[in-house]
Amino acid sequence: MTPARTPRNPRRTALRKSRRPPRRLLATSLRSLTVRNFRLFAGGQIASATGTWMMVVAQDWLVLELTGDSGTALATVTALQFTPMLLLTLYGGRIADRYDKRALLTGANVVSGVLALLLGLLVTGGAAELWHVYVFALALGVANAVEVPARLSFIAELVGPDLVPNASALSGAYFNIARVLGPSLAGLLIEAAGTGTVMLLNAASYAATVAGLRAMRPGELHRPPRPAADQARVTEGLAHLRSRPDLVATLALLAAVSLFGLNLQLTLPLMARTVFHTDAAAFGLLTAALAAGSLLAAFTGTLRRGRPRARLVIGWACAFGALAAATGWAPNLATALVLLVPTGFASLYFAQAANHRVQLGSDPAYRGRVMALYTLILQGSAPLGALFVGAVTQYLGTRSALWAGGLLSLAAALVAAAADRSDTRAAATTQADRPQEHPHPHPHPADPKTDPKTDPTTEPTTKPASEPTPGTGSRP
Repeated sequence: MTPARTPRNPRRTALRKSRRPPRRLLATSLRSLTVRNFRLFAGGQIASATGTWMMVVAQDWLVLELTGDSGTALATVTALQFTPMLLLTLYGGRIADRYDKRALLTGANVVSGVLALLLGLLVTGGAAELWHVYVFALALGVANAVEVPARLSFIAELVGPDLVPNASALSGAYFNIARVLGPSLAGLLIEAAGTGTVMLLNAASYAATVAGLRAMRPGELHRPPRPAADQARVTEGLAHLRSRPDLVATLALLAAVSLFGLNLQLTLPLMARTVFHTDAAAFGLLTAALAAGSLLAAFTGTLRRGRPRARLVIGWACAFGALAAATGWAPNLATALVLLVPTGFASLYFAQAANHRVQLGSDPAYRGRVMALYTLILQGSAPLGALFVGAVTQYLGTRSALWAGGLLSLAAALVAAAADRSDTRAAATTQADRPQEHPHPHPHPADPKTDPKTDPTTEPTTKPASEPTPGTGSRP
């Protein structure tokens, strides 16, 4: 006789089921970390990015100390650091498509580490002057013009095309972990040991990135065929973009938001010192609040599996513009801290969605140059954005850099939404007016000559032309 089964505890069964989705969700969001090369890359980048954000706070604070809180000097440093991005990033993308990205990243990180070391020694020795900061900011910008497009396009080689959205979102996550840790640590270290010590720690952090790059297994990289020298020109990449209006529209919106709205690195230290009259530690809290929202957006983006639609990109541009304007009108420090969290979320989610829409919609053979243009727009517009911030703060006050930039970003997003709606209607009208051909009015469903599902010569009509071909990023 078979013994009767003990009835299951319904509460325990429900508890087990309730635990499965979070575990599955966590596994989905971290699936790129199963790739060894990406784990090495991410570990080195966390250390390096934390040091970089510490350096940003230390450099800005040093400039304000040397100049007596000059917003013009701070804008000049920002412009010098990002001007090479404006002039050289497209050539950096060409180099990334033509040469070994791992070697390029190694060299760029070594150069950046040496620059940080030299400036840190000058500051700790009490010999640093404002022109020293200008020179090192310009030199670091040149190194970044090569490093950034190589790094962005290298992600696809690390994980392959299927994991690009997840790996890119995880990259945003660790970058924003660094944005939380870096400014907070920098504020404490500046008070305890000075800006020079922070710069020396940043110099040491580049060693982690170089070590991770050199420990990778080159045979496991998903490298596309390298184009010939005459096919790796900048003009070839621009011609590819001209044939893709969906990419051009996304990049145009990114340009407007970057120029007017994404200047928070410059406006937050000014708000901290001239509006809220805080010390370095409170300035670190402002930057950390912004980074906390960005970190949440980065983890949310890890759940994305495909190329985002234009409406998603536009919607988050609208959200960022409205939130940035509200932050500019914040009456006190506590309110600004609260508003900076959703502002950080919207800013990164917008930039990340634009990144995925551009990267997943471009041909892998042109990806380095396309992502170079993305970088050029996102970061190379900083010099012009710095001029905008300097002008509006001089005539309208420090707060105007946030609320005016937010309103202009919102206006650009609304224009993009109207254009997208117009294009959608025009495409629908064209499709409706197109004559339908029916060469076989009553095809037999089993006839392979007339059934498109069984006819091998019939091309599918449901795949968008803008979507990447599966497997194009795999190893040749």
